[in-house]
Amino acid sequence: MTAENPTGKPGSGGRANNGRKGRPCIEPLGRGETVTLLDASGPGVVRRIWCTLPPGNADHLRNVIVRMYWDGSGYPSVEVPIGDFFGLAHGQQRPFETACVAMQGGTGFNCWIPMPFHDAARITVTNESATDVAMFFYQIDYTIGDDLTSAGLFHASFRRENPVPLGEDFLILDTTGGPGVFLGVVLGIRNLYPHRHEWWGEGEVKFFLDGEDFPTICGTGTEDYIGSAWGTPEIASPFQGAPLIDDDAGFYSLYRFHVPDPIYFQSGLRVTIQQLGAGDRPAALKVLGDPALLYRAVGTDEDSDLCLFERSDDYSAVAFWYQTTPTRVAPLPPAADRVRDLASATHPSQ
Repeated sequence: MTAENPTGKPGSGGRANNGRKGRPCIEPLGRGETVTLLDASGPGVVRRIWCTLPPGNADHLRNVIVRMYWDGSGYPSVEVPIGDFFGLAHGQQRPFETACVAMQGGTGFNCWIPMPFHDAARITVTNESATDVAMFFYQIDYTIGDDLTSAGLFHASFRRENPVPLGEDFLILDTTGGPGVFLGVVLGIRNLYPHRHEWWGEGEVKFFLDGEDFPTICGTGTEDYIGSAWGTPEIASPFQGAPLIDDDAGFYSLYRFHVPDPIYFQSGLRVTIQQLGAGDRPAALKVLGDPALLYRAVGTDEDSDLCLFERSDDYSAVAFWYQTTPTRVAPLPPAADRVRDLASATHPSQ
């Protein structure tokens, strides 16, 4: 299904210009406009989504919103900014590829996550940015008639806290009404610590299964969660990586997909990440003013100049998961809050 064949019906493509290239895109995707990209009856599976828009506009990347509705649900099971959905936070674009999503060449947005539907599928895109998107190209490939006896429904939600309160963990996902399986996360961090080059990634990712007070799955550090160690360079691999590491500007974008190691839940799942850093103790004490917010770093003495410390940074996340029934996702922050403090991003209400 493309702009050349918006209905997806057999033999209905390429008619806009008598068989020549006539309507390859939505031109424009106007400010405030919603366009239905897919409206199909099932059972079936969305197999691949590709799209692109003119590059370099953070407001578009954060405020063009992808929504997906399964099986006639009146609310979306996917409601996510387009840039974050395709794997990169902060309204940025970088070339990288994973087994699930990619920004091929930094401009071609791809998603290969299977998205089953039993009765119906509807995918829309809404321009909630401050300006028109001059051109929006897309292609959605799907199959019909699939055997979906045990298939879950795809979900994705977006959260941002700018900043996360000091001493609190950032909530990546909180869902009930399982069972389901957690697929992964695209995580954005903007470093707000005055000493920007101090390490920001000591926070542990925690998975609380089915109402647990303490997590069954508890990681050891942020870069450890994405497969790196002792910090992380810019790196992309099939299921985990960091396509954006900018120490000078303080922007970081990480991803982890649990395709080989899925996390199952029966009634609900809560996923969090701590805000913890590592660095110079006197400097941290000067910034924080409370020694109770400082901790011993592993491998050091209590009075070492190297310590761990609480932080308050700008975090965002897209969580990806499956559940057996359509589930209401976390509400989106307002458009202005989605782009606030991002490079090259503006919005009228800022």
